[in-house]
Amino acid sequence: MRIRSDSFERGKPIPADFALGAPQGFGGNRNPHLAWDGAPEGTRSFVLLCIDPDAPTRPEMAGQAGVEIPSEQPRTDFVHWAMADIPPDVAEIAAGSFSDGFTRGGKAAPPGPAGARQGRNDYTGWFAGDAELRGTYRGYDGPYPPPNDLRVHRYFFRVFALDVPRLDLPDDFGAAEVFAAMHGHVLAEASVHGTYSLNPKAGA
Repeated sequence: MRIRSDSFERGKPIPADFALGAPQGFGGNRNPHLAWDGAPEGTRSFVLLCIDPDAPTRPEMAGQAGVEIPSEQPRTDFVHWAMADIPPDVAEIAAGSFSDGFTRGGKAAPPGPAGARQGRNDYTGWFAGDAELRGTYRGYDGPYPPPNDLRVHRYFFRVFALDVPRLDLPDDFGAAEVFAAMHGHVLAEASVHGTYSLNPKAGA
């Protein structure tokens, strides 16, 4: 099974058009193009996740003036997209089709393939303490790494082929619930990643 994107090169920087954060404020926050093939026989649905494994474990350091987040700081996952129950005949997602621009407080009902369900992303927790931005963020919201982070972040788009048409998920679910629900049902997986940073010194 393979997955690719026409929006960025494998392992290369993701354009700001597909990021939530840009050097001068908010980016385009469009979902990137994705296409996959080679799903095994018996595939009855797909799951799509986008996860950044390079999120700092001390979020209070993010954006602090005069402070740099060292690249060697321990890191954790930050979920940017969790979509389940994608029909088995869907093999491509057009750029900007399910997210185009930033919605303060999160998208209440983000679009997706017919029958698919969009879960919470981790901006729900990240913006929880901000009166202007807090809310439940569902669907895709793109990269916005701290501008003072010295590590270049990686964003893994992972597609899973499942042997069930629908996962047993609550109405309000995130990636953790998806991982638990699809345990024992994964027939194949493919991934592609791009990078993003708002710090000119990152990776130096």
